Amino acid sequence: QVQVVESGGGLVQAGGSLTLSCAASGSIFSIDTMGWYRQVPGKERELVALITSGGTTNYADSVKGRFTGSRDNAKNTAYLQMNSLKPEDTAVYYCRAERVYTWYSGPFFSTPSPRSFDYWGQGTQVTVSS
Repeated sequence: QVQVVESGGGLVQAGGSLTLSCAASGSIFSIDTMGWYRQVPGKERELVALITSGGTTNYADSVKGRFTGSRDNAKNTAYLQMNSLKPEDTAVYYCRAERVYTWYSGPFFSTPSPRSFDYWGQGTQVTVSS
């Protein structure tokens, strides 16, 4: 089984910075993409940033130029550096490990599983005060 855990949320004043971390653990062979999403009560969860295993990043227009995503493939960890935070950035931030291949333990040796799955973390609250 794979676990995804976010950390680093908190309360910050407008204009401030926070760095979120997302650590995936378990019998992981590879993770194609790690994504950051956010959700406020009463609204749908929205994409914030995607980081591929090759380091390519894509951002929502609302955070371009302020947020920077990165990852450490060796540690199965992704980061979201958030600068110039605004009150409208207040949300629960979720990490999703996408297209995760795990090790399959066969009778004689282990191989990558033939199927991939996506895994969500439990979320971390970010509150930006004005």
